[in-house]
Amino acid sequence: PDLVPRGGWGGGRPNQESKDLKFHCHCSNVCKMTSEWGEKSTADLMSRYVSKEMGYNVPKEGWRICLAHEFKEKRKPFQAKDVSLSNIWGHIGLGVRYLKFWYKKTQVEKKAPFIDMFGAQPLRQIYGAPLGGIGGGTITRGWRGEFCRWQLNPGMYHYKTVIPNQFTVCLRREGKTVYQQVLSVERPPTLQGWNWGYCGEYAFYHALYPRAWTVYDLPGQNVTLTCRQISPVIPHDYQDSSLPVAVLVWDIENKNEYDLDVSIMFTMVNGSGQKDDKCGGHWNEPFHLEKEGEAVSGVLLHHCTAVNPYTLCIAAREQSDREISHQTAFSPKGPCFSLWNDLIDDGRLDSPTGSSPPTVKGEKVAAAVAVGCSVPAQGHNSLEFCLAWDMPKMTFGSQEKEHTRRYTRYFGTKGDASPSLSHYALTHYKQWERSIEEWQRPILQDSSLPSWYKSALFNELYFVADGGTVWTEMTEDADISGGICSEDGGLPAQPAVIKEYGRFAYLEGQEYRMYNTYDVHFYSSFALIMLWPKLALSVQYDIAGSVVQQDLTERLYLMSGQYSPVKTKNVVPHDIGDPDDEPWMRVNAYLIHDTAGWKDLNLKFVLQVYRDFHLTQDRQYLQDMWPICQAVMESELKFDLDGDGLIENSGYADQTYDGWIVTGPSAYCGGMWVASLCVMCKMARLLDSEESYRHYKDLLDRGSAAFEKLLWNGKYYNYDSSGRELSNSVMSDQCAGHWFLRASGLGDGEFQAFPKEKIQSALKSVFDLNVMSFAGGQMGAVNGMRPEGVPDHSSVQSDEVWIGVVYGLAATMIHEGMQEEGMRTAEGCYRTVWEKLGMAFQTPEAYCEKNIYRSLAYMRPLSIWAMQLALNTSQKDQTTTAQTGVTD
Repeated sequence: PDLVPRGGWGGGRPNQESKDLKFHCHCSNVCKMTSEWGEKSTADLMSRYVSKEMGYNVPKEGWRICLAHEFKEKRKPFQAKDVSLSNIWGHIGLGVRYLKFWYKKTQVEKKAPFIDMFGAQPLRQIYGAPLGGIGGGTITRGWRGEFCRWQLNPGMYHYKTVIPNQFTVCLRREGKTVYQQVLSVERPPTLQGWNWGYCGEYAFYHALYPRAWTVYDLPGQNVTLTCRQISPVIPHDYQDSSLPVAVLVWDIENKNEYDLDVSIMFTMVNGSGQKDDKCGGHWNEPFHLEKEGEAVSGVLLHHCTAVNPYTLCIAAREQSDREISHQTAFSPKGPCFSLWNDLIDDGRLDSPTGSSPPTVKGEKVAAAVAVGCSVPAQGHNSLEFCLAWDMPKMTFGSQEKEHTRRYTRYFGTKGDASPSLSHYALTHYKQWERSIEEWQRPILQDSSLPSWYKSALFNELYFVADGGTVWTEMTEDADISGGICSEDGGLPAQPAVIKEYGRFAYLEGQEYRMYNTYDVHFYSSFALIMLWPKLALSVQYDIAGSVVQQDLTERLYLMSGQYSPVKTKNVVPHDIGDPDDEPWMRVNAYLIHDTAGWKDLNLKFVLQVYRDFHLTQDRQYLQDMWPICQAVMESELKFDLDGDGLIENSGYADQTYDGWIVTGPSAYCGGMWVASLCVMCKMARLLDSEESYRHYKDLLDRGSAAFEKLLWNGKYYNYDSSGRELSNSVMSDQCAGHWFLRASGLGDGEFQAFPKEKIQSALKSVFDLNVMSFAGGQMGAVNGMRPEGVPDHSSVQSDEVWIGVVYGLAATMIHEGMQEEGMRTAEGCYRTVWEKLGMAFQTPEAYCEKNIYRSLAYMRPLSIWAMQLALNTSQKDQTTTAQTGVTD
């Protein structure tokens, strides 16, 4: 393409001459596949063009998209008006009470409601892999390169694209700048002195979390840039995984027959796009840190808010053949000619010494770091940047208590760790990459696994870091036991696992703002127990401690309109609190239903306890959890109203499907009750408690017989046994209890709760009806399906697809030898979310067949790791069979 000079920035200043050259390309249509996407895999289409011609060491597997791509389908979030007329009458009272709650929360208390039904996030089809480790906050860089989603204050999100946060490339040949371009497809109304509007058809983005690559072919320059971002999210690593840092490495390929000097400039605003960016008092300072023979330099951006102040840091590693320069402070408004011309003059910045003065109210300040190197003809070179942020102590919304983040164990609590963090990241990222590659390689190289699955497995893991996640140190005065000493049958005040590995919490969803929502964690917990098992156990100890506590404060529940206590003793809480309040101290932020009457929470605790023991073999954990399991099972037993050994649902939405009424014994809750009894028998045997074994075995024998009698219809388990018109709906999640038994190494022999042939028949019915008879078999499994092959429209949730439930269903199928069906079921969700709807790195809780989605960026899809556990188990079983010749 020709390089066309335009007269001045914005077309109106011809007197600027050479410094004001804007370089534009006449774009050939090198990427014609954008119109095809939606019908075919984006990754497959992109690989045809880019795999050989573009990119430096970009992996084959992952999620890939052209920067010029536009998603055709634009969906809207679920709103009250989307409730069908047949369902609206049952929710009028809820609507009125919620409106009063919402008004008080937002207008009187000036707080954000835990679920904002009037402020659902619109679908922005822009997000890429988040930056940062686990528990120290995250910053999301979109797939077009923008910094666009921020979670620095714990659990609280804002969705602001900060336009000046950019990378700019400068190419120089024989001492003259021949090309300078902001690597952004945007054409913003601000900073018009910069050369915007990079042609997205020449670039693509590729994500394989926790890494991502953006590959830019510079039009007319015969140069390719590959930006590789690395975050330290490393399984079984409890130190580096906690660090609030990311490294961005720029690999440069010069395909010309002459040498080039290449500079990359990184600009960053002091702040995150919120109003407090203009509150005044913020300041920047350059720094240089040298230790252990390595040096880094850059700029610190001190964000001096009254609550939760922090320091951003942009830095680069010093090397003999690299030149690092900086601009301590510039105003990110207006045309900003001076910074642009400073770089275009000689490929470097002026590097003033000294700190900038504090900003005055109403003013923003930004900083820039540039790194330059020589790239020989037909050669290659690279430049390294780090983005770090340091908020060592933080408060939640109530500001009652100060919490210390996990990473401070290694970098201190004084708020001066940014230089050391950036130094550590820049000198250790190669080791991180080796660890990440070693972890991912066996799965990526497994030719029996489809490419979409490999992308989904790793990329859905983003939520472990970007789920509003906090990872804190346990304070010396903390006591999770509820004041009951362990010698009295309770918990240790400070369990060893929490003292050593800290406290961990993540949100139900970025829009459903409750920490460690337990009915959902049941699904997502597979990612933690498989990859960071100590954090999974830490969560369990916290939940166990809250079981034995109570809060008898009466409050209004929005669905029933009745007053009940916040927390009842010996029941599992719904969640451990709202980040806009004081989590751990005040649990159960959820107040739509009184969850003391929910049927699934206690059972999910028991099932997870044994699953976790099975995978960790931590006997102390089992011993500590045993009395808590006994307590919650005793509490659960009150729901067996007729004494037949099987619990009944209440006729309300009293489980995780909190908008779907269930009456009497049910497939979902009844199945988990039977599975929990099976698990209690197993644990009693392991702990040599024969009396307990006989008690639970009697319940199991009677309960499983009642379950089969009341719910089995010859093909599958009915939704419930009430005899209502829709009692025989096919629930996709009907085998959840059996799923956990299989994941725990149980489900046959002495500890077989469900007949194998009935489970397989039920799964086949789900596959035939909920999967293949819904949306042409292309969108996963709908929650409820009628036996005649149409969705169950009796509630707002029965005709939704819950992605996390689908991944759990697929895992169950794999455990039962139905791998092809399981993969087909899960593939529909991945294709819909990531390739059709543009919901990358914001996988929602739910979508309908058309038009609607609900709750973006949700916890439950982490359950895809249950599929990997099932695959691992299946491979082990096949190996054992091959070695012994013995089948199941």
